[in-house]
Amino acid sequence: MLTSAQLKGILPATPTPVNADDTINVAASKALFSWLLQQGVDGLVPLGGTGEYGALARAERIKFAGLAAEAMQGKGPVIAGVLDTGFHDALQAGREFAQAGADGLLVVTPYYTNPTQAGIRDYFLRYADASPLPILIYEIPYRTRHAVQPEILHELSKHERIIGMKACNLDMYHFLQVVAGVAPDFTVLSGEDSLFPLHLAAGAKGGIIVTANLLPRAWRKVFDLATAGRTQEALALHRRFIPLMNMAFAETNPGPMKAVMDLVGVDAPRMLAPLVSANPELAKRLRAEVTRLLPEFEGTAPAALAS
Repeated sequence: MLTSAQLKGILPATPTPVNADDTINVAASKALFSWLLQQGVDGLVPLGGTGEYGALARAERIKFAGLAAEAMQGKGPVIAGVLDTGFHDALQAGREFAQAGADGLLVVTPYYTNPTQAGIRDYFLRYADASPLPILIYEIPYRTRHAVQPEILHELSKHERIIGMKACNLDMYHFLQVVAGVAPDFTVLSGEDSLFPLHLAAGAKGGIIVTANLLPRAWRKVFDLATAGRTQEALALHRRFIPLMNMAFAETNPGPMKAVMDLVGVDAPRMLAPLVSANPELAKRLRAEVTRLLPEFEGTAPAALAS
């Protein structure tokens, strides 16, 4: 059973390679997982927002979770995203991901229904009681319109089956308050590429990082520096990735990133409606930036990877 102690390091939030008929591109998916494992990631987080959860058919989500579990084979946790709006659909998704081999579930804050803080608390307590797997809370207020109050997160962190959270709240003071009061066996993971070294310095144990799909060893280096107490060096390295981050998130993720994943051997740029492919000029600039960084940090030239 997945524990909070296993939630650490670099866990990429993976995109979902798809075919022209919106089904999973199995070959590209296997290439993605192979690349990430080769570069030494600590786990996989498929089927979140980066994985276009809401646009995938349910059967395709289950297939992708199964492919991730098959690729990891115990080398690290597979934490499947659960982004349904309603409790029963979310719980059914969690059960299906458990059967597919996932180790944990990343359950988003309920949205659209406009819940109170008490409703959010009760939702997660009820989900944790019924879930077949340990869960992480996914707090991302710029998508759900709801931040979870630190006091609510402190309370939820005491539940034995709520073992951590992905923090995507851009408010650093909120993050500091959360970390200050969660249970000792509850792990906070950064969910923001842009704030990763600051989150580590403030108490995060790792990160669910989008652009780690492209540069996993580069993000590992930031992690290693920060966790060794070399915060200024971690920040200096992180600054070098600002142009990359600005381009990767200039349009809705994962559009820009999918457009250049062929540089690491994953040729599946297709997006799922209502998202569309990245603007060609943006994709061109991002390609140039990734091509520049890959040999330095990943130990291999882009041409060798894509061949």
